[in-house]
This record gives sequence, C-alpha cells and structure tokens, in this order.
Amino acid sequence: MSITSLLQQATLLPEHYRTLSRTDMESRILAIKKKLGRQLFIPGHHYQKDEVIQFADATGDSLQLAQLSAANKEAKHIVFCGVHFMAETADMLTTEKQHVYLPDMRAGCSMADMADIYQTEQAWSILQQLFGDTIIPLTYVNSTAAIKAFTGHYGGACVTSSNAKEMVKWAFSQKQRILFLPDQHLGRNTAYDLGVPLENMAVWNPHTNTLETEQSSENIQVILWKGHCSVHEGFTVQHTEMVRQAHPNMRIIVHPECSREVVAAADDAGSTKYIIDTINNAPSGSAWAIGTEMNLVNRMMLHHSDKQIISLNKNFCPCLTMNRIDLPHLLWSLESIEQGKPHNRIQVDPHIAEEARSSLERMLARG
Repeated sequence: MSITSLLQQATLLPEHYRTLSRTDMESRILAIKKKLGRQLFIPGHHYQKDEVIQFADATGDSLQLAQLSAANKEAKHIVFCGVHFMAETADMLTTEKQHVYLPDMRAGCSMADMADIYQTEQAWSILQQLFGDTIIPLTYVNSTAAIKAFTGHYGGACVTSSNAKEMVKWAFSQKQRILFLPDQHLGRNTAYDLGVPLENMAVWNPHTNTLETEQSSENIQVILWKGHCSVHEGFTVQHTEMVRQAHPNMRIIVHPECSREVVAAADDAGSTKYIIDTINNAPSGSAWAIGTEMNLVNRMMLHHSDKQIISLNKNFCPCLTMNRIDLPHLLWSLESIEQGKPHNRIQVDPHIAEEARSSLERMLARG
C-alpha cells in the first residue's frame, strides 16, 4: 500500500489534544505505559525531539529499532516514533500478532519519497537497455517498502550508513555496475571511499529519465539516483570554512548523507551511530562541529557539557517530518490503543513485504 493511500485513510489529531498541558500529557502517557506494561514497546529514533524521546523504550537508528521491535516478542503494540519507512520495516520484521503504529501518518521522509516504485521500474527498463544485465540495485534503508522489494526482486540488497562500504563491495562481487537508491550522496561518498573515480559515477534523473554524465557508458560503474536528505544537504562547504575561521582547533564530523564536497572538507564522516560513539569516546575538553540533525546535536551538547559542541550550521532546523511526532500525537496513539480503537496502523502488502525482506536478509547475512 502506498504512502498516499495510507494518508487518505489516516485520521487527524482530535483538537482537544492540542489544549492539554505538557504535564497532563506526560502523566497520561506514563499511566498508559504502566498499564500496558510489556505489551507496549515504544522505539524512538535519534532524531526525535526530547519531549518524545523521554518515553522511548529504546533509541537508535531505523534498522536497529526495527530489529529491536522484532526481538521483543512480548510487545503486541509497537508505537514507532520515527517516520513512515521505519515503521514499514518494523512491520515487515515483526510477527502478525504484533501491530505497528505511527503516531502521525504525515511523518514521512522526503528522501524516501524521491524514489517511487513507478519511476524506479521505468528507470530499470531504460538502464537494462543501456547496460544489459550488468547492474545490481542497492537501496539505502531510508526507502519505501516497495523500493526495498524492488531490490530484493532483482537480487540486490539494502544498506545502512554503517555497512554501506561492505554492501557496495558485495554488490561489485555480483555485478559490474550498481544502481544506488535513493540517496546520491551516500552512494557517491561510499563508492569514492572504495576507490571508484567520481567520473565513473553517473546520476539518474527520474524526472527526465536521463543519465547525467559526460562519460561513455562502458566506463560507468555506479548509477546514483538523484535523491538526497533535505537535512544533510543543508550543510555546505561555506559552513565548514566558517567553523575553521571561528574555531581553528575544532574538529568537524558529518554524516555521509552530506554532499561529497562537505565530506571532503570535514575531518571525519560516519553514520549516526559512528558520530555518537565518536563524541562519547572523545576526550574531555575536545571541540566538535557536528553536521547532522539538530535534535541529536542538541542532545549531545546536553550530555557532553565537558566538551565544546556546536552544529555545523547553527541556523539549521530539525528534521521537519520527523518532528511531526509530538506529545499530542503520541498520547493520542497510546489512548486509542488503550481504548481498543487503535489507528494509524502500518501494514505492508504481504507480497511487497516478502521481497523486501529478501533485500534486508541479504544485508543482514553480511553482518
């Protein structure tokens, strides 16, 4: 089922939830958590705001939280505080007796939405004509279930920002070329780190159905889908230059969803987990400019008062779609479950789920 059709089914937050005080909402959430006990599991993504993350039973990245949901066999109700594709993955990995809910169905991901299955199938047909059977598809887990199923169907796999290098190596052991969906920056940064020249990478533009490159087709090794994360694309080389000027001794660490130019200008780059671990293990008194989502950066500032931490872009906003999940929506979701009238359940079509799981399983088989 598409995000669009699910949104059409979604009900809007009842207005009275907006009139409740924060104290009232927090006390109600705590009471429901106590009442439902182990039947309820609330995973919270790192990018959620503090008012929501305080109630999370586990925090982590999208795949980690989906795996924790699947491992928690006692939980009948999984209220996923993240975005749509994350809840889809949790639904695909959990049992039929476990139900996954998204507190606000508008919590999508602009990157995931940049590659829909119709565009992808059309691109695949054209690319097969151009390159023959020499391409294997990889998709970032930040993609819809339908795109994951597409990669599963054609022998490909999912990747995370943590294991992207290992999965790209694996993909090149299978085929001569890779189609990397939907984030061009993670694909470009990963392939470049593995020694693929930038000139051997082309960008597929789904709006014009054209391959953007000046190279001859025989030299193309990586085809990058023209998608991006609106949060991480907001960091620029100019931001790194301003930090270098104002804080000469400060190290810059960014997420690989940032552009190639920003990653090259930074001191280090890695997944959300890598960034968190790096800051956790950094010596007291060290100074860091972090290029990732603002809620997470603010939380690291709070937890590491012994270190100087700033955002690489001090004027940057948090992920707007992730932030659609707030206390009123979380309370509404929990009360609907308590009353036996749950809403906003995420259910992936069984056929799509089967092929998508094969894509996830190929990745998980490689650790």
